[in-house]
Amino acid sequence: MMHIPKEIVERLERKLKAISALRPLPKVAVEKLRQQMRMEMTYNSNAIEGNSLTLKETYLVIQEGITIKGKPLKDHLEAKDHQAALQYLYDLIDHDKKHSISEMLIRSLHQLIVQDTDKEWAGRYRTSQVIIGGAKHNPPDAAEVPMLMRNLISWIKKHQKKTHPVELAAILHHKIANIHPFFDGNGRTSRLAMNVILMHAGYPLVAILKNDRKKYYRVLERADFGNYQPLLLFMAQSVERSLDIYLKVLTPSNKSREKIMPLSEASKGTPYSTEYLSLLIRQGKLEGYKNGRDWMVSKEAVGRYIANRKRKRDIRAKNKAPE
Repeated sequence: MMHIPKEIVERLERKLKAISALRPLPKVAVEKLRQQMRMEMTYNSNAIEGNSLTLKETYLVIQEGITIKGKPLKDHLEAKDHQAALQYLYDLIDHDKKHSISEMLIRSLHQLIVQDTDKEWAGRYRTSQVIIGGAKHNPPDAAEVPMLMRNLISWIKKHQKKTHPVELAAILHHKIANIHPFFDGNGRTSRLAMNVILMHAGYPLVAILKNDRKKYYRVLERADFGNYQPLLLFMAQSVERSLDIYLKVLTPSNKSREKIMPLSEASKGTPYSTEYLSLLIRQGKLEGYKNGRDWMVSKEAVGRYIANRKRKRDIRAKNKAPE
């Protein structure tokens, strides 16, 4: 099985430990972060599937109960249903630390996701064939779905102790999307299910951004044909983005906090162009995250990359030197 590059895993674990070291976390700050992440995920997860509400409109629908003129009722209901599913997810993580992935849990998440838009099929596996528009992958026959879902849960239980949680979450996400067990809501359900694994491992809620939709579909399609590496890298970057958001908010404002800046600013005084820094981030070689459509990074992160690259060159040179 393919794996997330070691240097990325080390970064994720270092940042997760940094958050853990800040415990006990201030309850007010954590609740505000949770609210921000819930709103962001609801907006992005629904928008990926075609929901027309903007981030601000999603907030107004959920927090203020406002109806947005000119927007479909279905879009309003999807926003409210997604928040209900997220609340269920948080309650699960907060009060049942041993709860593991199961068919019942996946079906419960789906039931909440479509409870007001597809009541007849909420939490129920599909009973006929479906076609995913624009995709090369054809989901399996409906008669195979129950067996495939049972096999998936068995695989997860077998590998959960020996597979990094980010890798396990990425594979679970892809397998649910690939099996396509429901008539509707498969993408939203799979993104929630992956967060069960991540949050049980201590990671914050992770959202796939609407701005990354094309890349997201591309890496899922490559996984359909057995190439998981792009998906694992994509998922690791999404997880790192959530970690960076938490660290930015929770780290005391002092010299220990790294200043995040656009690539155009971070590239000054380095041998790298903004385009090359962007490539390094997308390849997972440099730690950075997206803010809207723009990549952000710190001078310290660029410095660590330069130092690490020099260290590797020195090791190679030493190994090639004659004895």
